[in-house]
Amino acid sequence: MSTTAAQAPVVTGLGVVAPTGLTAEAHWASVLAGKTAIGRISRFDPSTYPVRLAGEVPDFVAKEQVPSRLIQQTDRWTHLGLAAAEAAINDADVVPAELPEYELAVVTASSSGGTEFGQQEMERLYQHAPDWVGAYQSIAWFYAATTGQVSIRHGLRGPCGVICSEQAGGLDAIGQARRLIRGGSRLVVTGGTDASLCPYGLTAQLSTGRLSTVPDPARAYLPFDSEASGYLPGEGGAMLLVESAEAAEARGAQQIYGRILGYAAGFDPAPGSERPPALRRTIAAALADAGVEPAAVDVVFADAFGVPGDDLAEAEALTEVFGPRAVPVTAPKTLTGRLYGGGAALDVATALLALRDQIVPHTVGPSAPAPRYEIDLVLGEPRRKELNTALVVARGHGGFNAALVVGRAG
Repeated sequence: MSTTAAQAPVVTGLGVVAPTGLTAEAHWASVLAGKTAIGRISRFDPSTYPVRLAGEVPDFVAKEQVPSRLIQQTDRWTHLGLAAAEAAINDADVVPAELPEYELAVVTASSSGGTEFGQQEMERLYQHAPDWVGAYQSIAWFYAATTGQVSIRHGLRGPCGVICSEQAGGLDAIGQARRLIRGGSRLVVTGGTDASLCPYGLTAQLSTGRLSTVPDPARAYLPFDSEASGYLPGEGGAMLLVESAEAAEARGAQQIYGRILGYAAGFDPAPGSERPPALRRTIAAALADAGVEPAAVDVVFADAFGVPGDDLAEAEALTEVFGPRAVPVTAPKTLTGRLYGGGAALDVATALLALRDQIVPHTVGPSAPAPRYEIDLVLGEPRRKELNTALVVARGHGGFNAALVVGRAG
């Protein structure tokens, strides 16, 4: 291992609350089994909406995961985030109260804030009167609510923040966590969750025109496929506990899932500028930041929008960086839908589990890859392979894009 890799921040805890499972290991088992969590929306009646399918987090009971007073004060998105953060802390076997509180940080990603809570309070406003609106509306919808509640609950009083870069935010939050570690923080709870499966949230998502209206759950979200028609939404996400390598060693951390080797972010040029998308440059910058040559990347966790034009742009970027069909590409998010603020963080957690177990999960759904996509999309079943380095790619509506390079522990 190079000196740079040995000094890279390490991930010592994972917390997953996703459609595919309420723990990291349950999620990973679903991914390897190709067990889809896509189904008809049950959180409200979707019959009057053109999109009726999504990835919902099953069997999540807030009162079993979150203090009762916080259930009334915060949105479901924050409930999921609190559960995932506590799971990551417990998984890392960290007791925050035993560490210097101002060296413990939190940075999360948020795409839409507390959508369901906001809808509830707006309904009270227009159906009744302003005095029906609860006092917690002012904070429960706010993008930083989850960061603040995680900080308060666990006594993490170091630098805290939130990244709002839509579906690229999970990678950007982890990139910021690495900056905080380099700046002296001992550990950072980072990642993201989302919960926008309510009428208000779904209506906002429909405005992009990129959601699939195909009614068959098995055929609705098919990235890189000749029948790609858009993507499906989902809820949930993942939180990671990131530490400096020195801090993890000093406290005798029992497990290291992997290392954060490189990160970069970019923004697409304005439509009509005739300039190419920024993704290729972003990937190249992340690899350069990691000190990793393209040939050393063993697997790519693709963004996989499921929109033909966006899929082609990503496939072309990967081909330009790595060469035609030169690296296995996978998109486990077809099992969950796109989780907005939680999706990229969940992809990173999945990539770390893949590095741990030396296996590339397959992409469920696509069966007829579009002929112009010169990528090695892993289909049918997981692929056993020696894995040392993984690249995770994420893009968000409006031009955000990010890339993160993670390395195997050891």
